[in-house]
Amino acid sequence: MACKDFYLEILHVDKETGARYGILHTPHGNVEVPMFMPVGTNATVKTMSPEQVKACGSGVVLANTYHLHLRPGEDIVEKAGGVHRFMNYDGPMLTDSGGFQVFSLASRRKIAEEGVLFHNELNGNKEFFSPEVAIRIQEKIGADIAMSFDECIPYPVSREYVEKSTARTIRWAKRGLEAHTREDQALFGIVQGGEFTDLRENCAKELAKMDFDGYSIGGTSIGEPKEVCFKMIKDAVRYLPEDKPRYLMGVGSIDYILEGIAAGVDMMDCVLPTRLARHGALMTSHGRINIQRAEYAEDFTTLDDECDCYTCKNYTKAYLRHLHKANEEFGKTLNSIHNTRFLIKIVEGAREAIKQDRFKEYKEEVLAKFGDKRGF
Repeated sequence: MACKDFYLEILHVDKETGARYGILHTPHGNVEVPMFMPVGTNATVKTMSPEQVKACGSGVVLANTYHLHLRPGEDIVEKAGGVHRFMNYDGPMLTDSGGFQVFSLASRRKIAEEGVLFHNELNGNKEFFSPEVAIRIQEKIGADIAMSFDECIPYPVSREYVEKSTARTIRWAKRGLEAHTREDQALFGIVQGGEFTDLRENCAKELAKMDFDGYSIGGTSIGEPKEVCFKMIKDAVRYLPEDKPRYLMGVGSIDYILEGIAAGVDMMDCVLPTRLARHGALMTSHGRINIQRAEYAEDFTTLDDECDCYTCKNYTKAYLRHLHKANEEFGKTLNSIHNTRFLIKIVEGAREAIKQDRFKEYKEEVLAKFGDKRGF
C-alpha cells in the first residue's frame, strides 16, 4: 500500500554525473537529498540527544527493527505512541527490516521459504522472522519508512547461493508488500544480487514492477573490494525508477558516500561517525586524528577550525583529550556531535555542488583533501 504523504521531488540533476538534488516529502516533514542519516539502533543515536542530532543537520534518523523487537518490544513502542514519541524525535524516521541483524548477529539460524528461525541473542529464546512478521513489527514501531525483509548475502559466496537467495528475497518482498497496511508509512524494496550484474539487474527490475515507495541497495560494504562495491551500486541503480528515492544501506566513509551520490543515490546511513567518536577517532578538515595522543594534552585550539558544530565552537583538543582519557561520557557526546556534523556537512556541500552542476569537481576536491581512504 503506497504512502499517500511520501514522495521524492527531484529539483535538479547534475549535468555531468547524474547526481540528484531534491526534497523527500514524508509524514514527519520534508528533508533535502542526498542525505546522510545517523543511526539510532535502540531508538537513540549513541551518546547524543535528539536535539543534538537535529542541531547537526539531520533529516531522517534510523532505528533498528531487530533490536527494538528484542528490547523493549514493538508493543511497548506502539503503546508509547510510536517511535517518534518514544524517543522524542520530531523528524522523519526509518526502520530497517531486521534482516541484516538476523543473519549477522543471531545464532543457530535456519532459513526456509517461510522465514528465518533463530535464537534471541539476549536470552536464547527461539524467534521467527518472516516478511509478514518484519512488516508487522515495523508497523507497530511506526517509522515513516519501513524496509522489506531480505537476506543480506555474504561476500564472497557462490553464484548458485546468490541466485537462490536473491530469488527468495524477491518473493519475500512481494509477501511483505501484500502484508503492509499502513497508509502513513512508506515501504522500500531491497535490491540484492551480490556481485553478479545480471542478478542485480533482475532483482531491481522485479522490485520495480511491484511499485514500492522507494528502493534500497543491500549487500554492499560487507567486506568486498571497493571496486566491487561501486559496481554493485551502479548495477542496481541503473534499473531503478528515477522518480523514487534510492537508499544505499550501511555506507559512512567519505569516498563511499560521494561515489553513491555520483551513482544517483539519495540516502545513506552508517554507525561509523559515532562508533569512531567513542574510540576517540575524529574526522576533521585537516585529516583524521586520534584525540588520546599526548600531543593534544596542551593543545588549546579548536578541534576543527572549518567546522560549525557545537563541539568545535566551545571546546579545545586538550579538553576533549582529557575527557577521553578520563573515560567521561560527555567526551563521547562531544566527539559524536562533531563526527556526525562533519559527515552531514560533507553531504550538504554535495547538494550545493549538484545544484551548481559541479558535483564531479566537488567530489574530486573532497577526495584529494581527505584521501581516498575507507573509514574516513
